[in-house]
Amino acid sequence: MPPDPQSPPRAGRSNRSGQAAGSEIDRAAVRRGFARAASRYDLAPVLQREVAGRMAQRLTYVARPPSSILDLGCGTGADLAPLGERYPQATLTGCDVSLPMLERAGRHRPWFRRLFETAQRLVCTDALALPFADRSFDLVWSNLALQWTEDLAGALTEALRALEIGGLLTFSVPGPDTLMELREAFGEADGSPHVHRFPDMHDLGDLLVSCGFADPVMEMERIVLTYADANQLFRELRQAGAANAASGRRRALTGKAAWRRMLDRYERLRSGGRLPATFEIVYGHAWKPQPRAVADGRAIVRFPSRAQRSPAA
Repeated sequence: MPPDPQSPPRAGRSNRSGQAAGSEIDRAAVRRGFARAASRYDLAPVLQREVAGRMAQRLTYVARPPSSILDLGCGTGADLAPLGERYPQATLTGCDVSLPMLERAGRHRPWFRRLFETAQRLVCTDALALPFADRSFDLVWSNLALQWTEDLAGALTEALRALEIGGLLTFSVPGPDTLMELREAFGEADGSPHVHRFPDMHDLGDLLVSCGFADPVMEMERIVLTYADANQLFRELRQAGAANAASGRRRALTGKAAWRRMLDRYERLRSGGRLPATFEIVYGHAWKPQPRAVADGRAIVRFPSRAQRSPAA
């Protein structure tokens, strides 16, 4: 559903896959966006670096150093180096849906040569079908990546399967107020869904529990970045691969008149010579619990519901 300029910017409740209603993801568009962005991705991942640092501060949740770590949606691998420095004895695996991103990671970071000489690796795969054995990782880390899957519940179920019992999932995703200024400006201009609608923090916590995780901890904060003009914001979003991949997005180019109306609306928010862009960041942490058992000791095996199963490729 396109954003309504008369309604508040908060998103509606998530659907059964974990996506915010009206913001279903086009998988092919995601792949194309990141393939185009791979060569310039590291020029402007300001938000990703900042959020990664804040996620790292929250790793006090890890009681003992993990021996195996999966970076789910690793992009060009920027988070693998600090994770390796923090846990030097851990085996690191980075996976991403975009092969050009992974090729960039292997080519332009000297420390990756050391990774290839050890058991550490990069894997091109979809979050809905991880090619890893059950209980392969003590820590699954995902920084601003899970929002790109068309079935968040399916991706979380796969992460749970790949985690060791007692292992930790820690992730960040955009919240519903992300780019609210841009959403409102486009809403007045043409009413088309140019900005994704992201799930609410409380919905994500409920989804973690329904997928089988235990003791979820959810936090939210807003980070406001400022830009000289709207074009600078758009350039940075494109460099980060953050193209509009909503399945209901407008396929034709935005007309000049609508574009000008959007810019004029956005300009009303200028303060101190800069345009603000709000990013609501939701942080989630949850553990893989011990399997439940009945009185005679038999384990209760949990199967994902039909709504949580990944769609056919």
